Amino acid sequence: MREPDMQKLDALVGRLVGDVGAAMSGALVVLGDKVGIFKAMADGAPMSVQDLAKKTGIKERYLREWLSAQAAADYVAYDEKTDRFSLTPEQAMVFAEDNSPAFFVGAFEVVQSMWMDEPKVADAFRTGKGLGWHEHSTCLFRGTERFFRPGYNSHLVNEWIPALGGVEEKLKAGASVADVGCGHGASTILMAQAYPASRFTGFDYHGPSIERAKAAAKDAGVADRVTFQQGSAAEFPGRGYDMVAMFDCLHDMGDPVGAGRHVKETLGPNGTWLIVEPFAHDHLKDNLNPVGRVYYGASTMICTPASLSQEVGLGLGAQAGEMKLRKVALDAGFTHFRRATETPFNMVFEVRA
Repeated sequence: MREPDMQKLDALVGRLVGDVGAAMSGALVVLGDKVGIFKAMADGAPMSVQDLAKKTGIKERYLREWLSAQAAADYVAYDEKTDRFSLTPEQAMVFAEDNSPAFFVGAFEVVQSMWMDEPKVADAFRTGKGLGWHEHSTCLFRGTERFFRPGYNSHLVNEWIPALGGVEEKLKAGASVADVGCGHGASTILMAQAYPASRFTGFDYHGPSIERAKAAAKDAGVADRVTFQQGSAAEFPGRGYDMVAMFDCLHDMGDPVGAGRHVKETLGPNGTWLIVEPFAHDHLKDNLNPVGRVYYGASTMICTPASLSQEVGLGLGAQAGEMKLRKVALDAGFTHFRRATETPFNMVFEVRA
């Protein structure tokens, strides 16, 4: 064994203690969401364990331990003088308010699926085979929607679509849109609510997600202008679309160039391919940061295995960067590729023939 630098070792172990605590806190966040503790505390009123037990129907002893762990993580506020617990406005936005721009519980559900599916990914590592999206635990599908939906709510209609040349005007007047890789339909439904004169079709190869999207569209009152169909990115039906959108899914595809060629065939004159992808720089050294850490982790366990499970298996990964994405679009036959806007978590590209 090589001789370590003890100061560096101590610093690393210190970081690992924090990481282990964060991993454990993540499981507790999912638990608290599932059994309704965060919702019960959403109004911010300080509560004793006894009062919260009455409100939630959860055994006091379990609540005391859960609350103590969350207080240690600074995910819940604790007043030692009154022995009461509460959620600050910021904590409520992150843990209790599903539609807030800062809601973060979905991210922990994605992490939950990574732990649950680790044996499958380990087998893929050993064999070199892939692991399809549909082969993951169901918490991944729910978590993905809940993770990305706050960002879509905040940015899609207010910033991303207006950043595309001429697209917002078409949508307001009445356009035809395909949302490919739509999952549970969060992005499709949001656009349909904002642009009632347009018609939207969501496509996803995952049948259960399509059924969930249909139910969500009905609940949202937009079923009259939104349809959902099972279909792959390389074969989805229709022609003459004014816009084809792909939200955080192009990098998951085995053959993104082939999918792009099909998009080109389905677009009408002056149609736009909207690509939204996880934020990434082109070089690894520039992605060695907290956001890159999250996306590389998800890409290792979810995105890259999904791509490698399909034909071609390009394996772009969730940190592909603009340069690789541009090459995909140009290889698919497009000539116009522009970064229209960005957020700390996403890059938005306008692509045209």
